[in-house]
Amino acid sequence: MEPRHKEYLERIYSGFLGMNIGIRLGAPVEPTIWTSDRIERFYGDIRDYVKPFRNFAADDDANGPVFFLRALDDGAMDRPLEPGDVAEAWLNYAREGIGMFWWGGYGVSTEHTAYLNLKNGIKAPASGSVKVNGRIMAEQIGGQIFIDTWGLVCPGDPARAARYARTAASVSHDGNALEGAAFIAACIAEAFCTDDVDSIIAKGLSLIDPECDYAKVVNAVIDFHCANPDSWRDCLKFLQAEWGYDKWPGVCHIIPNAGVCIMAMLYGRTFARTVEIATMAGWDTDCNAGNVGTIMGVANGLEGIPDHYRKPVNDAIVLSGISGYLNILDIPTYARKLTATAVRLMGETVPDDLSVDEKVVDFDFSLPGSTHCMRVSNEFLCRIRHVDGQGSDGKGALEVLFDRGTRGDVSRIYYKPFYRRADFDDERYQPVFSPKVYPGQHVSMKVRFDRLNGESVILSPYVRNTLTGELVFLGGAVYRDDAWHEIDFDIPSDDERLSGAMIDEVGLQFEANSPAKTKDLGCFYIDYLRITGKGRYSIDVSRQKKEFSSIIPFSHNHGSWEIRDGRIQAMCLDHCEAMTGNYFMGDVEVRGSIMVHNGGGAFMSARVQGARRGYYAGLVADGIAIMKNCGDRGLVTLAHLPFDWQEEREYDIMFRAAGDRLSASVDGHLIEAVDAEYGYGMVGYAMYDGGRCAFGDLFVEEL
Repeated sequence: MEPRHKEYLERIYSGFLGMNIGIRLGAPVEPTIWTSDRIERFYGDIRDYVKPFRNFAADDDANGPVFFLRALDDGAMDRPLEPGDVAEAWLNYAREGIGMFWWGGYGVSTEHTAYLNLKNGIKAPASGSVKVNGRIMAEQIGGQIFIDTWGLVCPGDPARAARYARTAASVSHDGNALEGAAFIAACIAEAFCTDDVDSIIAKGLSLIDPECDYAKVVNAVIDFHCANPDSWRDCLKFLQAEWGYDKWPGVCHIIPNAGVCIMAMLYGRTFARTVEIATMAGWDTDCNAGNVGTIMGVANGLEGIPDHYRKPVNDAIVLSGISGYLNILDIPTYARKLTATAVRLMGETVPDDLSVDEKVVDFDFSLPGSTHCMRVSNEFLCRIRHVDGQGSDGKGALEVLFDRGTRGDVSRIYYKPFYRRADFDDERYQPVFSPKVYPGQHVSMKVRFDRLNGESVILSPYVRNTLTGELVFLGGAVYRDDAWHEIDFDIPSDDERLSGAMIDEVGLQFEANSPAKTKDLGCFYIDYLRITGKGRYSIDVSRQKKEFSSIIPFSHNHGSWEIRDGRIQAMCLDHCEAMTGNYFMGDVEVRGSIMVHNGGGAFMSARVQGARRGYYAGLVADGIAIMKNCGDRGLVTLAHLPFDWQEEREYDIMFRAAGDRLSASVDGHLIEAVDAEYGYGMVGYAMYDGGRCAFGDLFVEEL
């Protein structure tokens, strides 16, 4: 990797970390209940997180930057970005009415309003315009809170960042909100060039209309700071008096919050103090702290982010889009993807060491401080941290310190590829999950020991059944030397201990193996963790649970879903869908069963890429069909076979996608079609004509 790309990668990593730290810090005290006075009364001078989240479920401030940027992946990477590209991402990656952003109602929530406009045929940018929605609705804060990644993929190019941000924001916003989008994105891009706050703000100002209200509030805060450089609280009083919500109506107007962002940067100067001031100021705390966290994260770099803010994030966020697989995000891997996107947008060839295969888990611990969300179960016995220079290639590694263990003391060191409701303190934005790891896949890692005391230790590879909590051990060995050791194992597809259940831990169980008189003390290093290969697994419906309003491990879009009589029972007025699996599955065979209680039929699905793209095979009103979801055009028939199916009868269905060949069978009746547009996606069940159906166990095999 050339030095310039390496610097971009580390700055993008620190910027995205900074955004998520700011969101996590500000979220517990966001409006409307919390005010700046209440924040000061209960939390005083904030210098750390105010709530110790076990795992933080991200909100719209993280969902938007991740999912709306996928417009580039879905076709807009190598041509000018258009509002319709981002609008398609809105419609495709959101579960309507839940997750992603605030579904506050038409004419109340700007995002909900824009979504319904799009769904009902109002194209972007009219969907977010003042003409359609009115100025108050169009100028709320969402215009700038969804655009951080557009700045991150334009390092050192503020003009391009501002242009992309305006385009993306126009789907849902207009007026001052577009100026705010351009300003924040330009500041993020400029922060790659300088850490001087005044210069960053000046660059942002140079790319927006100097006569707009957004520019006016920015300049007002700059002027106040020049005259009163010592007290940010005095500046806040000025903003509350002259630029407050009483003068800028709506649920959360962009102008007062823009003032807070500028105030936080001018008085904060460092990453930590900036996100702290943005949080203590009140108003839209998570949005403001997230935006300035990105800017200052890029400007100050990884070394500028204090450990007490970085460590709880542990390189992981969870999102709440329609794909449970995409909702589990590893920050270093995502930073690499963003950097590859930035290089490609510059018109350059992406080097191999920046390429990312989103279908696999590949942790190399090469980025400074990176942990890739690895965890330990026994923090008294083991502690993990990133260390430089200890990898087999001289780069970074994950260090696992074991401290004075005696025979029988154990701790698990693991990656968590699946989450449950019990892993969270609250139900923010109700995330849903499909695992990142499946039976049938291959796990490999490299470890080396540095024993300071004791005789030997034991490492046992394992995965965990999320329904029973049972640890399924897949080998093990005693280690005495300090050489590098390869650890490889397959996750079995036919192990009864995993049958029908998902995996929520994959890693190593460490066991001390020395008597009490000697004790085990030392550390071992994990050079990499890779999980590759093709999944082959079943989902036993009767054993699953309903959490976050979905039946694990599915994401549901529309409809009512319950488990009764060993089947998933679903009903809807027009359309509902359940999707699961690796979002990037290519060739696949999926088998299950469908019983129609009433309605026009039901389907199995494959290569589903969200709410607007995928293939479906199953029962239609007059037979068997293979269908294709074509977005605005709805379902298109690719193949049809007359078949007189009956209600209240269970039909076994197989659906296979191999290359451009699609084939399905219903109780032995075969139907085939050819289509090459969708090369990968999730699997599941769906209804597209209303009614009530029962769906059975699902068997998934990647080909």
